[in-house]
Amino acid sequence: MPNHYEKSEYLLERALKTIPLGTQTFSKSKTQFPFGVSPYFIDRAQGCHVWDVDGNQYIDLINSLAAITLGYNDPDVTAAVQSQLQQGTIFSLPHPLEIFVAEKLVEVVPCAEMVRFGKNGSDATSGAIRVARAYTRRDHIAVCGYHGWHDWYIGSTTRDMGVPAATKALTHKFTYNDIESLHQLFREYPDQIAAVILEPMNVVLPEDDFLAQVKELAHQQGSLLVFDETITGFRYAIGGAQEYFGVTPDLATFGKGLANGYPVSALTGRSEVMRMVEEIFFSFTFGGETLSLAAALATINKLQREPVIQTMTASGEAILSRVQALIDQHDLGHIFSLSGHPTWSFLLMQDAASYSQWEIKTLFLQEMFARGILTFGTHNLSYAHRPADLDRLFAVYDEVLPLIGEVVDNQQLEAYLRCESLQPLFKVR
Repeated sequence: MPNHYEKSEYLLERALKTIPLGTQTFSKSKTQFPFGVSPYFIDRAQGCHVWDVDGNQYIDLINSLAAITLGYNDPDVTAAVQSQLQQGTIFSLPHPLEIFVAEKLVEVVPCAEMVRFGKNGSDATSGAIRVARAYTRRDHIAVCGYHGWHDWYIGSTTRDMGVPAATKALTHKFTYNDIESLHQLFREYPDQIAAVILEPMNVVLPEDDFLAQVKELAHQQGSLLVFDETITGFRYAIGGAQEYFGVTPDLATFGKGLANGYPVSALTGRSEVMRMVEEIFFSFTFGGETLSLAAALATINKLQREPVIQTMTASGEAILSRVQALIDQHDLGHIFSLSGHPTWSFLLMQDAASYSQWEIKTLFLQEMFARGILTFGTHNLSYAHRPADLDRLFAVYDEVLPLIGEVVDNQQLEAYLRCESLQPLFKVR
């Protein structure tokens, strides 16, 4: 059988000699993609399509970990970046684009009265925590969801090697849609919690006014409410999940879709709180880098000008409807389920028969990649996904999901797998 990923596998072998895991991002690494049936390196992209280094073309449903909202190489964003490139990327003093993008964020984000830029989502969330600690003069943090790689958060996960025990002891998890779990933290750490930080939504919708309850409880206890909108911002609504759900936090962080894939993030919030940035240290040589700011301004302007979010939402609703119908039609509910918002939804897999969800996911990825769909089980949509792309996705699902159901129920998975199974991984959500 010909190797469709020969160059990818060669480059992976080469990369592993100089780069831990072979890449800069855990979610793009060999831990996520089964060897022998997966592409590992992309050569170029346009719209919602990507081409790997072996020349294989895919409809991309990962979209750079949801960083792409408009589509790859969006003409408006590319033109803005090309124009700014002729003027320069960074200078010895600030560029006016810092003001223009900050003002635009204040215009569209409900909580934003002031803005400070970073480069990654982790920059912004860590800045929010430092601001909250300085503002409240407290040390402990209540967390729910994924908030980046820095010590204050990652120490609360299974990927906690290298984080001092003293740091780990300051971060405490609570459970989404379980307000009692947050009450319990406030009882255990009275007058000690500086901030409650959460993704306002990821896999499941808030129930029973959960977000409003969290805000009320945090304020009752003298804590700040922080929404991590690294993904939900510019995806659920232009103003993020806070606009979508009608709950305004004290601080909010943005990244990913803010600039359609260019590296910039933002810490935003109430002026009274954000003024603490003048007292703490939150400073980056490249925080005001102009190519990303030009991309951000062009992205937000396009979001305001065109039906980007409405289109992504409609596409996502079609996916959820069609895939659920397929699950029902083929009696696959013991293996597959759906969750999430239409613009960022999840095809969830669970243990079935004698197989783990990881073995099932391995077969799923093998068959999806072979049919030209780049996915790892999410539908991270962009404005560039067209009806023809969705039709192709549905046709592939119509083949792959019933196949997996048959293979699992008949105990034949080993015979179909052409690779080693994925192993249980660090899960961010």
